[in-house]
Amino acid sequence: MTRSVDRSWSWRRLFRRGPWEAAATALIAIGVVMLMQPYLMVLYTYSLAVILTGTIGFLVVSHIPD
Repeated sequence: MTRSVDRSWSWRRLFRRGPWEAAATALIAIGVVMLMQPYLMVLYTYSLAVILTGTIGFLVVSHIPD
């Protein structure tokens, strides 16, 4: 016998707003740290892209209902 799996529950759990907002905020913070460090030019080079990715991610995630 197999157990019936409620697929809608797993999708709701995967797309909860809180963890995705925290990840987007962390990505923005990582980008700011990359921007302010004076040692590696490659980190400085990609810092704006990381900040923009985190910002766009936060904007998208903020429209997901709680």
